Amino acid sequence: MHPVARLGSGIPLVARSREMTRLRAALDEAARGQAGAVLLAGDAGVGKTRLVDELAASAGDVLVLTGRCLDVGETGLPYLPFTEALGQVREAGLLDVSARPALGRLLPELALPVSSGENGLSGLPSHLVGRRPEQDVGQLQLFDAVHGLLGELSEDRPVLLILEDLHWADASTRYLLSFLFSRLRSQRLLVVGTYRSDDLHRSHPLRPLLNELVRLPAVQRLDLTPLSAIDARSFVAALADDLPDDVVLEVAERSDGNPFFAEELIAVAACGAGSIPWTLAEVLLARIERLAPDTQHVVRVASVGGRSVRHDALREVAAIDDRTLDEALREAVQHHVLIVNRDEIYTFRHALLREAVYGDLLPGERVRLHSAYAARFAASSDRGAAAALAHHALESHDLPRALRASVDAAQEAKRAGAPAEALRHLEQALKLWQAVPADQRPEGVTEVGLLRRASWVAGTAGQPERAIAFARSGTKLVDASDPEEAAEMWRRLAQALQVLDGTEEEKFAAIEQAWQLVRDRPASQSRAWVLAVLAACWRHERKYAEAREFAEEAVRDGRASGTDSAVADALATLGLLDEAAADLPSARRHLEEAVACAMEVDAYSTELRARYFLGLHFYDQGALTEAARVFDEGMERAKSTGLAWSAYGLELRIIQVLTRYHVGRWDDAAVAAEPPGLRVSSTVSARLAAAGTHITVSRGEFEQAERLIGELRADWHRDLQIALITGGTGAELALWRGQPELAVERVHEAIEWTRREGGEWILAGIRLAAHGVAGYADLAQRARRRRDTAGEEAAVKAGADLAEYARTTAEMGLPRTGTLGPEGRAWLARVLAEESRLTGAGDCALWRRAVDGFGYGAVFEQAVCRWRLAEALLAADQRDLAVAELKLADEVALALGAAPLRDAVGLVARRARVALHAEVARSQVDPFTPRERSVLSLVALGRTNREVGEELFISEKTVSVHLTRIMAKLGASRRAEAVAIAFDRGLLHPPG
Repeated sequence: MHPVARLGSGIPLVARSREMTRLRAALDEAARGQAGAVLLAGDAGVGKTRLVDELAASAGDVLVLTGRCLDVGETGLPYLPFTEALGQVREAGLLDVSARPALGRLLPELALPVSSGENGLSGLPSHLVGRRPEQDVGQLQLFDAVHGLLGELSEDRPVLLILEDLHWADASTRYLLSFLFSRLRSQRLLVVGTYRSDDLHRSHPLRPLLNELVRLPAVQRLDLTPLSAIDARSFVAALADDLPDDVVLEVAERSDGNPFFAEELIAVAACGAGSIPWTLAEVLLARIERLAPDTQHVVRVASVGGRSVRHDALREVAAIDDRTLDEALREAVQHHVLIVNRDEIYTFRHALLREAVYGDLLPGERVRLHSAYAARFAASSDRGAAAALAHHALESHDLPRALRASVDAAQEAKRAGAPAEALRHLEQALKLWQAVPADQRPEGVTEVGLLRRASWVAGTAGQPERAIAFARSGTKLVDASDPEEAAEMWRRLAQALQVLDGTEEEKFAAIEQAWQLVRDRPASQSRAWVLAVLAACWRHERKYAEAREFAEEAVRDGRASGTDSAVADALATLGLLDEAAADLPSARRHLEEAVACAMEVDAYSTELRARYFLGLHFYDQGALTEAARVFDEGMERAKSTGLAWSAYGLELRIIQVLTRYHVGRWDDAAVAAEPPGLRVSSTVSARLAAAGTHITVSRGEFEQAERLIGELRADWHRDLQIALITGGTGAELALWRGQPELAVERVHEAIEWTRREGGEWILAGIRLAAHGVAGYADLAQRARRRRDTAGEEAAVKAGADLAEYARTTAEMGLPRTGTLGPEGRAWLARVLAEESRLTGAGDCALWRRAVDGFGYGAVFEQAVCRWRLAEALLAADQRDLAVAELKLADEVALALGAAPLRDAVGLVARRARVALHAEVARSQVDPFTPRERSVLSLVALGRTNREVGEELFISEKTVSVHLTRIMAKLGASRRAEAVAIAFDRGLLHPPG
């Protein structure tokens, strides 16, 4: 017997026990803190909606949120399924827009007042780190707000988010879906998305997204296939047990296992309509033909309005009295053609039913009805009215109205943080432009202006090639009589070009053309931004004098014209120019001014850029503590503005990991290095994971480090920094594991890669050389023990050659910057000290210089050098000095949890018969890791697990794990008891 489950509609769910089991298992995993997603695929009518309805009905104490996509022609609203789900959150009293203002883009009636910030074209930051694609600030903030809201809701109870008909999802919805799916971690959240597999033709926009999503570890695909012949007969028999057996068999056979088709065939057979139609369209139209004439008219009118239509729209377009309309709607509902939703909205019971009715309309009838809908939306100010008007006007061949509405719809989509939808409307407007007479075009709108806006939104929608194409087209149409607009178009082309490599010549030609147009004009917004972009371009080319001249003029023009965002951008460029000129006080002042100026006008991208370079300023000077503060503040600002996933938000996170590692905040570094849910093959996640290998290697997590470094090898082509970092950490890993041959192999491979790729790698090259020379020193030592003279000579020569390479690399950097900086000097000192190990125990003076070199704050690297210094001191019979260095190195290794270093130090101590811990009383040893101590200290202050997690930037679940370990170490059974025992043993001290 096949299981038959009854849904709320009374329609049986046959032979779907396997699919239901998988869905319920995924929901159970989500409830346990393992977020996931299921993509439910199947043909139209195969039962996807019934399956998710059953899942929702049996979900128990789960917050169920649902949203449905509509055909792009039926609605002008981007993010429609998320808007519907958010409305349900609001109705449940769980929505606080003040906490996440960006959600007001989905629910404008709740939106808070916001400043224009960088949402306009003039606010586009002129410099892009690593030539990353332009990103829309509003869209990123919205994505982060939705992600944060779902995570917050899942803390109270599990959340089931159902998104139906993704084959109709607009581009912005698809982007948001990708954002959410790639960040499914420990939230108690399950997302189920349904789509028609039979609608996904080769060029369907959902196909590439599905190929990307199904590779994510948290995502699984579930195919809902048609019922088998036996199951189809069971379905028909269960639904209509009063039909003769021969009719049941015929219906089951003709349905081809499609439950919806079978249901419609049963309805026809039950009416005794004679022969059973062969096609689904015939079956559906037969249902409509049995309705009264007025009802048929209303259903046809509704089909033009879309899958769902409001009652007032039907009344206006159908042009019949209220009584007749009510009777027609009642009959349509009774015959299961329409379903009544809340707020007097009528929805076709199935999309196939609406498609059949719409397809049966006569051409003239269809045009007249679209025209009537257009007239209604023209008088409406509702959200999405402009896009709906554009659609209906186009379908009714009213091109002037369609053009005006497309321009308005683009602006509305832009305000909603949906650049992809704004681009679609702008492209439609550009297609209509020449077909509409000049005197009927929108007032104040030009073709050049449309092309500039299209280029901007194409860039923010992640389509740089199209952004360039629109900008190029715009420059061919500029009117020299309007130099301000012409300059804006050429500037836009320059900014679009700087995203792609190999376009430098055209980029400079474009911005120079813009400059010639406004060069002799008074200060203006356009002139200020042309100057700011020119300054950034010349700085990138290292023409510092020209860059400074343009940047200073940009500041003057920007202040005179009130273009503060351009002022902030130019100030940041001046800070970088000061840095190159070694005028450090001025660099710091300009960068701090840029941060303050950008904050005043909500120029978020420019602000994060300035914070990033301000932190690098301190980092390069060896002020690591101050750099860590700036990077921490920058990440906090990125999170608070919803831009943690923006280009500069991610740059800040990566350098934050490295800085925390160097200053010895390894637990904090590990938290920051956790990937954002993306697969490792993404550039962002790969760069972040590469930074995190410093911690895994230095802590001795060798298996994990080996696996990760091996995976990241395939990503070297994505970003040179991945090769530079993992080449070094891979060599370190091999050295700690006693594999010097592998270490030098990895070093040479990384150096060769950097030579082929080019780029700024002076410091990284010296660091790589240090590990390589260390590997050759170990090989030479091994050869000496084996009395392998030839092997020793080869290792010594190769090591000396690599040390010479480091010296040459350092000299290359001096003419460019004037100094290597504290980190560069320290690593060069390490190279020279390692070189001294090629022929013996090592030079004490050189190792002392290396120890002192890392004294600027790189605690782990300094401890490693102390270990090597101790070895050299023991070989020189300076035992007391060696013991002091070993103890200092051991203290750092113990505090950091650097197991390999601690083992190495312990081995040297045992060989020298040095007792490192004899003078330390057992009761004084701290039983807690730094992260456990942080958690316990906050718990002692009365913080809840959630508050502790927020303060330490870790999940509530991670806090619970730390507390469990703390209680186990103290022998406590409760939080309060653990705190009390810690105070009694002197492991905690009262605040103050």
